[in-house]
Amino acid sequence: MITRRVFVGSLTGALLAAPLAAEAQQAGKVYRIGLLGTFENPSGWKAFLQRLRELGWAEGKNIVMERRFSEGKPERLRDLAAELVRLNVDVIVTSQTPPAQAAKNATTTIPIVMIVGDPVGTGLVASLARPGGNMTGLSLLNPATAGKRVELLKDILPGATRLGVLGNPTSPWTALMIREIEVSARTLGMQLQRLEVERPTDFEAAFGAAIRGRAAALLVLEDGLNSAYMATIVGLAAKSRLPAAYGLREFVDAGGLMSYGANTLDLYRRAATYVDKILKGAKPADLPVEQPTKFELVINIKTAKALGLTIPPSLLGRADQVIE
Repeated sequence: MITRRVFVGSLTGALLAAPLAAEAQQAGKVYRIGLLGTFENPSGWKAFLQRLRELGWAEGKNIVMERRFSEGKPERLRDLAAELVRLNVDVIVTSQTPPAQAAKNATTTIPIVMIVGDPVGTGLVASLARPGGNMTGLSLLNPATAGKRVELLKDILPGATRLGVLGNPTSPWTALMIREIEVSARTLGMQLQRLEVERPTDFEAAFGAAIRGRAAALLVLEDGLNSAYMATIVGLAAKSRLPAAYGLREFVDAGGLMSYGANTLDLYRRAATYVDKILKGAKPADLPVEQPTKFELVINIKTAKALGLTIPPSLLGRADQVIE
């Protein structure tokens, strides 16, 4: 005969054991993380993985990485996103707007952590504070940095009076940055030449227009199309002998002259923090989208020499990194 005390004790033990067993089972699970991008950013994803390790997630131990990159071909992103959905990954991490849009179109249930320019303007989330849906992450949005890049180009080319601005006119992000650029340009006595690109075939014509318009320098906006065709832009800038400033340091790593903008390595590390929270049960809709807090100036001395430019020592002293 089972006494009441023994029965209650047995029941209590069983109730306590259930969540402990579930927790142990969950702790032994190997999670699948999908990485989706238009190009592989080795330094960025390295920072992402390093931060995951600091948070207790190790590739081959409790996480598996599914890497899908379109090699600079945005048209492949739809199929790559669908592939990650078929693999039933636990979370998708995207860098830049086109991959984020492809992921959003592919699933409404798998959590997505994004690193993009303007998540609200591009319709990826409802608001920064309350993203809603299955997406959250980090925004590069800080239009003031575009105005700062005008000042930096003027430091290098004090006699410059005409500045080309390369961007996609259909992007909401472009309109925000142009307003800041116009304020800085007027203050510095510079005229703007809008160089509009909506498709890959527009780049050659845009650079030709910049040369005919006697642009002294070029400011490349950080929209999705420009990021997807980074190598094309850097190559055309070198061929046209146009000093160019960018919003993303990846352009400078690829041979561009100079960048000033959000510290992308810090953003990748922050993306890992989002993944950690989601794998531990947080919902993307409840995680506000963060804006950048760290910015960096990167200068490529080799490119400056190829263009016949001398970077002022005062500017070199302010640089966070000088690539030689």
